Amino acid sequence: MEPTERLLLIVEDDDAFARTLARSFERRGYRVLQADSLTALGGVLAEHTPGYAVVDLKLKGEASGLACVQKLHAHDEDMLIVVLTGFASIATAVEAVKLGACHYLAKPSNTDDIEAAFGLSQGNADVELTNRSSSIKTLEWERIHEVLAETDFNISEAARRLGMHRRTLTRKLEKRQVS
Repeated sequence: MEPTERLLLIVEDDDAFARTLARSFERRGYRVLQADSLTALGGVLAEHTPGYAVVDLKLKGEASGLACVQKLHAHDEDMLIVVLTGFASIATAVEAVKLGACHYLAKPSNTDDIEAAFGLSQGNADVELTNRSSSIKTLEWERIHEVLAETDFNISEAARRLGMHRRTLTRKLEKRQVS
């Protein structure tokens, strides 16, 4: 195994985004490894121990990014893991942190945001609390993402649990998607 200093792993299934992010981090002095799935992640971890990881929450295929976070944290508890997502919700943010992520960012996030998140691995008790109540739409959006996280982003199963048609759920997700 190699030392963890400045070795970054990007777990992202969007090749163009992963390449762009990798180049940006390489310009900042990181050595970058890439994986596009939970299976590929296992192969990388068999040979390397990165100190940093950026994980996309919604991966194509067999697993969500939450499973990747869990596997990374089990591999090295000191690894700083930042989760990126275009499907941000309180439920998935809480689960990501419980599984070992140090921070959770909504897309679009740039290299500055991600690198700053690595530095914020400790919580901040001085964050200002607001008295603003959530709207019905916000509560609905959070419930949808909570169920999506519970079902590992299986749209059909999430729609069934929410009591709505799969196409309705897909339209809601497309309408609110942050790219």
